[in-house]
Amino acid sequence: MATKVQTNELLSPEFMTKLERLDIVTRKIFMGRMKGERRSKRKGQSVEFADYRNYVVGDDLRHLDWNIYGRLEKLFIKLFFEEEDLHVNILVDMSKSMDFGDPNKSLYARRVAAAIAYIGLVKYNRVSVTAFSDRYGPEMVGVRGRRMIHQVLGHLKTMEADGAGNMSAACRQFAIRHPQRGIVLLLSDFMDKGGYEAGLRYLVGRKYDLYAIQLLSPEEIDPPLNGDLQLVDVEDEDLADITISRALINRYKQNLTAYCRGLQEFCTRRGVTYMFTSTSVPFDQLVLNYLRQRGLLR
Repeated sequence: MATKVQTNELLSPEFMTKLERLDIVTRKIFMGRMKGERRSKRKGQSVEFADYRNYVVGDDLRHLDWNIYGRLEKLFIKLFFEEEDLHVNILVDMSKSMDFGDPNKSLYARRVAAAIAYIGLVKYNRVSVTAFSDRYGPEMVGVRGRRMIHQVLGHLKTMEADGAGNMSAACRQFAIRHPQRGIVLLLSDFMDKGGYEAGLRYLVGRKYDLYAIQLLSPEEIDPPLNGDLQLVDVEDEDLADITISRALINRYKQNLTAYCRGLQEFCTRRGVTYMFTSTSVPFDQLVLNYLRQRGLLR
């Protein structure tokens, strides 16, 4: 059974106050479907003046600058910075392997998701939160504004870790359902027997501003095990009888390091921002310090 949390356990009032001072930024310029509060470098029709250009037949006469025409007897069109939505999408791995560790990976991921969603809603971005395991969802799509904070936190509260991971299918579904470009934050342990490569390729193909955060528990990084054990895969119940020795633990750590390094290199080659964290790192430190250092927040 997944660790259930109350809404007020996800974000404390003190932490929310700190989040109010932050904003989500993107390395890319995206085209929104409606005008929001984020200024684009794309020139359109908004309230902030950008530049002039010569009038050509077919231009909207409402945007002629008659003051300039009165002085120069030449027709110029006024250009404006166009305001647009920033879509902030948060994908949370809720497969059974995430319900593990102390601190629990599922709870940690939902707290990080809650913090990013809170910032996005306060700054009037379009926020979507999606859970996935061997199925897609539940999902909350395209909400905006402070009035939706309680609903989004409640949505995160109801998520439960269950089922086997299927990142490839989930990312494919997400890419189909969310054609608009924007920021995607993917929170997962990336321990998927089907691999992470296909899933990440679906997201990269949509040209999202993609952040992949790998979460592992302290027990996974440095297993406190010894002796003869039977290990059970929590997702598919595969069994393995092993004898734990110092040499085996060392080999496990080497393999884990190589796996994480391979994921990092895969992401880096494709322009994906990769971050690794242990859940022993306070989640507020991850948000306030590390995500700011990596450019997601300012």
